[in-house]
Amino acid sequence: MALALGVLAAALAHLGLATMAFAQSPFQPSLTDPQNQQRFGRQPDAVTRDQSISGPDPAAAGNTGFDSTGSIRRKKKKPRPGERNLGGKPAPLPSPPPPSNQPPQIAARATYADVYKPPDAPVRRPLVPYGDAFEPLGVRAGDFILRPSIEVSRGYDSNPARVPNGRSSQFTLVTPELVARSDWSNHELGANLRGSYSAYDSMSSLNRPAADAKVFGRIDASRDTKFDLEGRFSLGTDYPGSPNVGADIAQLPISTTFGGTAGVTQRFNHLELSAKATADRTRYGASKLTDGSSFSNRDRDYNQYGGQLRAGYEFVPGLKPFAEIAADKRVHDLKLDRNGTQRDSQGLTPRIGTTFELTQMLTGEISVGYLTRQYADPGLKALSGIVADASLVWVASGLTTATLTASSRAEESVVAGVSGALRRDAGLQVDHAFRRWLIGTLKFGYGFDEYVGMGREDQRTSLGAAVAYKFNREFSVKGEFRQEWMRSNTPGVDYSASVFLLGVKLQR
Repeated sequence: MALALGVLAAALAHLGLATMAFAQSPFQPSLTDPQNQQRFGRQPDAVTRDQSISGPDPAAAGNTGFDSTGSIRRKKKKPRPGERNLGGKPAPLPSPPPPSNQPPQIAARATYADVYKPPDAPVRRPLVPYGDAFEPLGVRAGDFILRPSIEVSRGYDSNPARVPNGRSSQFTLVTPELVARSDWSNHELGANLRGSYSAYDSMSSLNRPAADAKVFGRIDASRDTKFDLEGRFSLGTDYPGSPNVGADIAQLPISTTFGGTAGVTQRFNHLELSAKATADRTRYGASKLTDGSSFSNRDRDYNQYGGQLRAGYEFVPGLKPFAEIAADKRVHDLKLDRNGTQRDSQGLTPRIGTTFELTQMLTGEISVGYLTRQYADPGLKALSGIVADASLVWVASGLTTATLTASSRAEESVVAGVSGALRRDAGLQVDHAFRRWLIGTLKFGYGFDEYVGMGREDQRTSLGAAVAYKFNREFSVKGEFRQEWMRSNTPGVDYSASVFLLGVKLQR
């Protein structure tokens, strides 16, 4: 019995030593990894866990995170707007500016601008002005954009004949129009077609049509060379109150003019030279008399040939002064008119002016010159005088626009002893948008007519106001009032007239 107890004690002692030795073995299982101890924070990513289990990477340089094997792919940082792309590296800040004597506030602003406006930043585009929400979009026909419109107005004229104490009449005015432009990167082809017809209720003898059509094109032969072509047609009548209209006229005679222009423009850096040649044909229809007969106006028909030279120099961008000289010759179909006078003549008009294109706020052209016209008949005095032409558009603001126009021309005459009439006209129009759909307009016009050989001088003045209400891009309503006066040094021809108009306009 004692022997058995001793053997059992020895076995238990041996078993305890084995257990202690096993506990101290490196293969002892444990809930905590001594190489990767648990932390109460953000869990490491998969790559870090794999590296911690497999041991440190011999290619890694300490704990800096640099991987020379390229096995770990990292996303490259995208450059911010205005920052140079340096392969994912941030752009270095520019060197500090040199010392300045400016106050600290100004110097601080300069440093801020230098840091946040790198030299290779993209250029900022200018702000585009807001477009007119009611402007017609037009109709596309191939490579052309067509903008047709028609306006029908009903009105009242207190003196349609433009004579002293004239009778009043209601009338209807129809005005169709078509504007066409090509949509090409080079060259250009366009057309402006406009017509009108006035029909008076109680004075049908004053009914008159009018039309003005122009087709023009530009050929860009090179960057500095271009060719200009133009064809034109106009239809009209003598204006009421003209000395050329006799008292026995029952219907105003209709006149037509058609012709063309061909020109070339060449640029030499800032210098621009241009030359044009023109040819026009004017023809008058027969006059209907009050007794039912008609009278021929063939002695008023003539051809006109002319040329023009211009030289301009662009001193500053958008401002180009120029000098111009124009000459023409008029040859009538009949050598002698109804009064036995030779009406052939030659004209010469030198002028100076400038063109404007200043940031689209002031665009157009203005010029002044001196016109001289010599007649073949020695009994006709030379027609001469100062002339001015202008077509300027000033965009004062996004809501207000002012337009200045001026024109001068020498008109033919059939009055005995009168060489012709030098007519000068100037107009100013101001448009203001009270709302995008409500446009107010003020108009002022002045004209001066000088009849050479007759001693008559007429001054014409007009004031007008109009309001247009636009329902949408296609439909609008317009109301207008205009007051006209004419004062002359010849007694018995002064007149005044009041005109009211109310119409609708359809456009695309």
